[in-house]
Amino acid sequence: MRVAASHAGTDPGRKRRINEDSFVIAPPLFAVADGMGGAQAGEIASALAAGALEESGANGGGERRVAELIQEANRRVHERATTDAATAGMGTTITAALVEPDGRVVFGHVGDSRAYLLRDDKLKQLTNDHTLVAELVRRGELSPGEAEVHPQRSVITRALGTDPDVDVDTFAVVARPGDVYLICSDGLSSMVDGRDIEGILRQHRADLVGAARSLIQAANRGGGEDNITAVLFAVEDGDTGLQLGEPDEHTREFALHPEEEDTLHPEDGIAPPPPATSAPSAVDTMVVSASDIQAAIAAHEEEQDAPRAGIGRHMLALLVILALLAVIVVLVWWGLAR
Repeated sequence: MRVAASHAGTDPGRKRRINEDSFVIAPPLFAVADGMGGAQAGEIASALAAGALEESGANGGGERRVAELIQEANRRVHERATTDAATAGMGTTITAALVEPDGRVVFGHVGDSRAYLLRDDKLKQLTNDHTLVAELVRRGELSPGEAEVHPQRSVITRALGTDPDVDVDTFAVVARPGDVYLICSDGLSSMVDGRDIEGILRQHRADLVGAARSLIQAANRGGGEDNITAVLFAVEDGDTGLQLGEPDEHTREFALHPEEEDTLHPEDGIAPPPPATSAPSAVDTMVVSASDIQAAIAAHEEEQDAPRAGIGRHMLALLVILALLAVIVVLVWWGLAR
């Protein structure tokens, strides 16, 4: 089995000043890293992780090798975050795929960047998100529809760089000729639903450049609330393959031609929105430790009691105001009587 074609594209989206996504397209190794952290720390974290994978020159080795690569990426990000005060607390997701000589595609996964497979014109999500809402869905406490709009949907429970070691999900897929694989950041998967991703990949399965461009355009039209990255590769029978449509840079590339863009870029000469100074929005990624998950779930279960508690507080405040008004009226009457 060989990689017949591959392409990657990334875009800052409509709302973000800095693109904190990085990717690797170094056949037979592919990956997406979605950084998080203040200032430019997220960009640094994702670039360190992508660099660790790209420098490895991996060409086989199975699940153990992929896990080792991701552990090394974690080590680099964690070391930088703990020795450089400007990057303290930074982290990144990582989803990687290694096409093996034996015809398998081995995946390693940490966070909420996803891997998909288009086979026989049907799309399948291969990875499970390491997020709080995904855990609630798996426990049956949220429906998939509720998870899509939940205010804590971007709280992730696992990331590179936050601890010296990280749990890596690894698995392998036996590839078939004609398979198309997609690895993407949540800036794509949160803006474009699975049916639309499937439709775009079916339409462009023989044109991965066009597929990446259309996916990014769809994410921007859906709101473009986060950075958007798509890495695509297709496989076919054979030992070696010509890599088609590779970007000039491995970790940064704008996928849309200027005349096709539907979002703002620095080269447009238009100032982007100012950075937020308030609390993080629903699309900002946060990381929680495993010990915080149960507390967050308990808080979710108590939310149904919040409306009644709020009404009680409003009634108490109204009674206090009425009592104060009564005291004022009595004092005024007493003053006039004198």
